[in-house]
Amino acid sequence: MNNRLAALLLLKNLILSMTVLFVSFPAAGQGILVPDTTGRVPSSTSSNAAQTNPLDTGSSLHKRNWRYRVNPSDTLELTFALTPEFNQTVTVQPDGYITLRGVGDLSAAGQTLPELTQSLKTAYSKILQDPEIAVDPKEFEKPFFTVGGQVGKPGKFDWYGDITLTQAIAIAGGFTDASKHSQVLLFRRVSDQWTEARIINVKKMLNSRDLQEDPELKPGDMLFVPKNALSKIKPFLPSTSASVFANPAAL
Repeated sequence: MNNRLAALLLLKNLILSMTVLFVSFPAAGQGILVPDTTGRVPSSTSSNAAQTNPLDTGSSLHKRNWRYRVNPSDTLELTFALTPEFNQTVTVQPDGYITLRGVGDLSAAGQTLPELTQSLKTAYSKILQDPEIAVDPKEFEKPFFTVGGQVGKPGKFDWYGDITLTQAIAIAGGFTDASKHSQVLLFRRVSDQWTEARIINVKKMLNSRDLQEDPELKPGDMLFVPKNALSKIKPFLPSTSASVFANPAAL
């Protein structure tokens, strides 16, 4: 009797755990809001939040027009077409600044190359007449994406462009036996304060042989493959408990 009671309790806990698991995730393909680094989530009842929410794009993943942004330790070559005596190679310092010949320090980290070019022109306009400046990155952080969870080789991988979600999973060693193919999470930073998360049903996509819904990754994207429900069951159970799963009607 005690063994049967323990088996019944175990089955009840398993059903409760699976219920919580499915309630925790929205429908596949639905974008959800991830808090910013301060932990704040804009209220869904606020009209202002609704107007500024970058995720209000239906079920499709928000597409970010990616441009490389300058990072600390980047090495940049600055070429002055009309005044070559100002040509120089600079390294972005840990605080994000570069030291420029003739004008001093300038904040560079976080800017795209066109933005930095304009900042340089503004700075050098104080001592030069209509300066023409070209910025050429020589050493910089390569674009990357990250894959974690239940894959063969989780980690950080170089992004070379035109990489889809299924290709990224293959690069990361493919799914493991414990993978939940139907709820692969794709996280994408869409602004300094917002990160979009989407659940991709890769199992359905592959079974239907329809890769039109296979999203293309962008630099900085992160994939996470969770465990399936069966892999969360303890590897060893009392024999009486195991028999409950095989024949629940016996309770």
